[in-house]
Amino acid sequence: MILLLGFLCFVAWLVLWLRHGGFWRTDTAPAPAAPRDWPNIVAVIPARNEAEGIGGTVGSLLSQDYKGRISVIVVDDESTDGTADVARHAADAVGAADRLTIVPGQPTPPGWTGKMWAVDQGVRKASEIDPSARYLLLTDGDIRHSPRNLAHLLARAEAGALDLTSLMVRLRCESWAERFLVPAFVFFFQMLYPFAWVNDPARQTAAAAGGCMLVRRAALDRIGGIGAIRGALIDDCSLAAALKRNGPIWLGLTNEAQSLRVYGEIGEIWRMIARSAYTQLHYSPLLLLGTVLGLLLVFLAPPLVFVYGHGLGSALGLLAWLIMAACYLPMLQFYGRSPLWAPLLPVVALVYLGATLDSARRHMQGKGGAWKGRFQAMR
Repeated sequence: MILLLGFLCFVAWLVLWLRHGGFWRTDTAPAPAAPRDWPNIVAVIPARNEAEGIGGTVGSLLSQDYKGRISVIVVDDESTDGTADVARHAADAVGAADRLTIVPGQPTPPGWTGKMWAVDQGVRKASEIDPSARYLLLTDGDIRHSPRNLAHLLARAEAGALDLTSLMVRLRCESWAERFLVPAFVFFFQMLYPFAWVNDPARQTAAAAGGCMLVRRAALDRIGGIGAIRGALIDDCSLAAALKRNGPIWLGLTNEAQSLRVYGEIGEIWRMIARSAYTQLHYSPLLLLGTVLGLLLVFLAPPLVFVYGHGLGSALGLLAWLIMAACYLPMLQFYGRSPLWAPLLPVVALVYLGATLDSARRHMQGKGGAWKGRFQAMR
C-alpha cells in the first residue's frame, strides 16, 4: 500500500510539474510597445471601510504617467470610517480633485453581492462622466499602482485586442503570518488557474485577479454589464469566464501594483480563505470531499510516505516531495523568501485545508461569504 501511495504521489507531481501549464513559473512579461493612441480610462473602486488604504490607491491612480485622461470613481459602500474623506484628501494632495468622483453607495438589492452592486454603480457613473472612455479599470481600495502600471496594462490590452487584462498584484508579505501563507496563496491560485491556460484562447480556463482588471467597455456591455455576475462571490474569476466566452483575456504576475492590506495574524488569512473556498467548490459536498482527498494525496502524503515508508516507496515519496519543493521555489524567490520554506509547503497546505473545511462549516451555518459585516454566500 505504501509503495502504491508513493507511486501515485510521484506521478501526480511529475504530471503537475511537466503538464500543468507551467503553473510554477513566476516570470513577469515585459510591456509591449506603446500603442498608437492613449484612450481615456475610468477607474472604479468599490470601497467599504477602506480608509486605511484608499488614499494610496486614489493618489497612485491620479498620478499615473499616462498620456490619456484617467478619472477615478470611488463608490463609498456605506462606509463608517471616513473612506470618502480620505479619498478626497488624496486627490487634493496630487492636484487632481477634478478627476475624482465620489458615489454614495445605495443599499444592496436582493440577488446582488455588496461588492458587485458597488461596482455596478461605479460603472454606470463612468458612462456619465466619460462616455468616450474605452476601458474601465476595476481595482480595490487597498492597491497602490506604480506610475507606469496603467500605461503597461493599456499597451498589452491594445497589442492583444484583449477584452480583459489582469494582473495578480504583489501581496503584502511582511508579518510572520504573511511570510508563512501568502506566497502559497498565489502558488495555489496558479495551480487552480495556470496563467498559460488562462491566456490561451483555445482553452476554457478563465481567471483574473480582482485587484487589477482593465476591462474593455464594449466587451463588458456585450455580456450585459456587471449585472451578468451580480451574485458572484468570486467576482474576478466569474467576470473572466463571462468575458472569455466572447474574446481573449490575459492574466499575469506583476511588481507594478502592490496590495496594502495587512494580514497580521494567521486567523486573518484563514478568514480570507474561508470566505470563498466553499463557493469555489460550488457548495458541493462531493467536490469538498474530492478536494480534501486531493490535498491529502498531493501535499501531505509525500513527506509521510518518505518518513514511514521503506525502500522504493520511501524513495518515491521523497522524489514527490522534492518536486513539490522545487515547484514552490520560484514563488518563494518572487516574494523574497528563503528557500528553506519550500519543504514546509505540506504544513501550509494543511492550514489551507483547514480553512476550506471551515468555509463549508460557515456556509452550513448561514455565515458564508463573510465580508465586513455581510454574509453573502448563496443560501
